[in-house]
Amino acid sequence: MSNTLGTVSMGVRAPVIRQGDDLVKIVTDSVMAAVAENNLTLNDRDIVSVTEAVLGRAQGNYASISHIAKDVRAKFGNETVGLVFPILSRNRFSMILRGIARGVKKLVVQLSYPSDEVGNQLVSIDELDRQDINPSIMHFTEEVFRKICPDVRHRFTGVDYIKYYKEQAPNIEIVLSNDPAYILKNTKFVICADIHTRERTRRILAKAGAEKVLTLADLMTESVDGSGYHPEFGLLGSNLATADTVKLFPRDADKFASDLQKSLFAASGKTIECMVYGDGAFKDPIGGIWELADPVVSPGYTKGLEGQPCELKLKYLADNDLAEFSGEQLTGEMKKIIAAKKAQEKNAFTAQGTTPRRLTDLIGSLSDLTSGSGDKGTPIILIQNYFKNYAE
Repeated sequence: MSNTLGTVSMGVRAPVIRQGDDLVKIVTDSVMAAVAENNLTLNDRDIVSVTEAVLGRAQGNYASISHIAKDVRAKFGNETVGLVFPILSRNRFSMILRGIARGVKKLVVQLSYPSDEVGNQLVSIDELDRQDINPSIMHFTEEVFRKICPDVRHRFTGVDYIKYYKEQAPNIEIVLSNDPAYILKNTKFVICADIHTRERTRRILAKAGAEKVLTLADLMTESVDGSGYHPEFGLLGSNLATADTVKLFPRDADKFASDLQKSLFAASGKTIECMVYGDGAFKDPIGGIWELADPVVSPGYTKGLEGQPCELKLKYLADNDLAEFSGEQLTGEMKKIIAAKKAQEKNAFTAQGTTPRRLTDLIGSLSDLTSGSGDKGTPIILIQNYFKNYAE
């Protein structure tokens, strides 16, 4: 690849993946075909990332509403159960909600407001201000909230999630509060449906007197009547698959990444870093939606992707340390500084403003943005020059 190019991220097309497919072989064949067809050259430390969706599909990691219901019933019995802080998503949560509701006597769903954990709004904070509503301390039944805020349609989808979630099962009741302990007015048995704050929510509920508290990560951790499962994340990271099933987060993603690296080395002679990616960690500035409904950006990756970047701020160096230089001399001096940098410089003043995030989160976000979530047909991403800097 030309030295005039920096990081290049390319979507690689692949066949539609089915349960039981040899995904390592399919990815390897797809990458090598793309390299040959487009006259590319693979290099050591190029990156191949694969979306979690196709790995879960190849594994057959599915669970039905009935499987979820049976697991919930086994863990709670025929009780009234509270479900706190679910995200507002037809794709991500509607099937889970139906399964949980089917497994209990009554389900009291407590929604956070004005938005859910990942930024989907029920109502704008400005509207709450106009109504003199303080979401930190005020709690509502569905009926009372409707009188104050009758229009809660989602900005992008137009879905009224209070109505939609209520319609998923006849035994569902909706309340609204940002205090996890508010659910204990209805029941001492609770499922924490939030993703990244679930352990804090569990801790608050236990301290407030809950009798039994589980998270979505505690459901479907083992196979139920031959279903799929995930031992660490349970129902977290699942997606709608069919009218009555969800695809769970893929298992053994580290092993898949390692096996793929070996396969690509056999095919190319190059040591390619490999990873499985889910939602990228980025936020939509208009809708306010934080695109991370999966429990992690990457559930599995090769060892070369561990750690954080160590980078220097070129514009800071140009305006300060190298302010007296210009032209080719400036370029030469800049390259000398970059070539001499050490890992500990990530905390130096010259590194301020660079991205202090894990490599897997950065690369996973790049991969997610490249592949999209629609019909591009590129579940495989080839990234080149990611680890090369201005001095190389």
